[in-house]
Amino acid sequence: MALVRSNLADKNIVDRTKAHRNSDVARAVRRTRDRLSQQAGNPVFDRELLKLHAHAVVSGATAIPLLVLVIGAAGLFAGLGVDILIWAMIAVACYGGLAIVAQRADRTEAADIDASAVRRNFLVAHFVSGLGWAYFASLGCTDCRLDQFTAVKAVVILLAIAATALITSSLRGALIVTFILPVFVYAFTSATSWMPIETMMVGLLILSLPFFSYVATRLNKSTLMLLSFRTEKDSLIAELETAKSMSDEARRRAEEANLAKSRFLASMSHELRTPLNAVLGFSEVMSNEVLGPMGNATYREYARDIHDSGQHLLDLINEILDLSRIEAGRYQLNEEPLTLLGLVEDCCHMMELKARNKGIRIIQEFEPTLPRLFADERAVRQIALNLLSNAVKFTPTGGEIRVRVGWTAGGGQYLSVKDNGPGIPADEIPVVLSAFGQGSIAIKSAEQGTGLGLPIVQGLLHLHGGEFQLHSKLREGTEAVAIFPPVRVMEALPAMPTVAVQRVAGRRR
Repeated sequence: MALVRSNLADKNIVDRTKAHRNSDVARAVRRTRDRLSQQAGNPVFDRELLKLHAHAVVSGATAIPLLVLVIGAAGLFAGLGVDILIWAMIAVACYGGLAIVAQRADRTEAADIDASAVRRNFLVAHFVSGLGWAYFASLGCTDCRLDQFTAVKAVVILLAIAATALITSSLRGALIVTFILPVFVYAFTSATSWMPIETMMVGLLILSLPFFSYVATRLNKSTLMLLSFRTEKDSLIAELETAKSMSDEARRRAEEANLAKSRFLASMSHELRTPLNAVLGFSEVMSNEVLGPMGNATYREYARDIHDSGQHLLDLINEILDLSRIEAGRYQLNEEPLTLLGLVEDCCHMMELKARNKGIRIIQEFEPTLPRLFADERAVRQIALNLLSNAVKFTPTGGEIRVRVGWTAGGGQYLSVKDNGPGIPADEIPVVLSAFGQGSIAIKSAEQGTGLGLPIVQGLLHLHGGEFQLHSKLREGTEAVAIFPPVRVMEALPAMPTVAVQRVAGRRR
């Protein structure tokens, strides 16, 4: 039962020997497709954004604290006293707590993150970091050397808002949570004097919050698009891996099946031919009444039918075995010098009777002299007979077949068999050249073949390093050309000198 199940055709073919790899690929495909289908608010999608936010905070953990230290040093130099140092330490400590929260989230796997809890922790940490800026906004400067200290505070807070907007773009609401209290404290402390410069700075800070929130929102949308592109890329890569695995497994199975078929057919030569030869022999003895007359003439006709059917089946088996041996690489060439002209001429004589019965003329157009070929005589004879048999089969009564043998432009030799039959449509030529392939005209013909003749010709020519060409036009005819390469052509050797010539040459010396 397991064997039958393993041989069933499956739409999703996977490599059973790579189960771990295939399961990983399948899981990756599912994960990436889930990401592509997610929108904001989905827990899995929010985890990705929180991971990006945590990475951004960790990467920029030193930026704002460094700005705080620089401001603290400048304030100390300006005469702000201990208050500025206390603020600097409080602000750095607050940002340190934010960095710890971000580092913890960054090290956690996305699947293990509790989105609501981590988001809440981030917002609390950002609010705490905002307390440091609120303390900075409440600082006064009665004895310092800065005339416009209130304006300087507003500029510093504005820089901090801009930097925070860039860092917290992946977490919506973080900018407002961080600086809503500092801006309120700054506005409250400035309301006591309410000078024009303080009024302008309060208005600038109040307007800066929605402006930089808008900037952060646009950056957030860019981040979402980046996530979408990244997940789409991951999905395509995973699907390509799956398709490659499926195609590799399908190709491996096809190669194994084809090789098993070829090996089986090639090894069954003796087992198939022996009983068929017995059938042919006994039916021929019965039809010819070798052992005595048969009392019923119908039996003689049956015996002839059995012989003809057995001969047809033997020819079919021989063609299948030949093609299988060629595909399996087990066809052995017995190469020897031969004359292509004489061999093709013998084949024409063999087909002459069959052509004459259909009223077909075979016209031979041969080169006067051609050197010998170094090839397998049986294979070349089979090539010629297959081409001639096809031409006779599909040429109508009263037609003609032109057989040409000559030189190719590159120095090789060719055999061309051209008929004036119905021809083959251009889109059916690849079908005709495939194993068991038959064109529409062949299917309608009364003399249907097995569809193995031309594939065998192709295989035999390939073994010789040659080429097969098939040219055809509807209602004009078909030309089949078998080309042998120049390396198969044997050059004529110079004649060996006779004994008398050698003696004359010796005397002249």
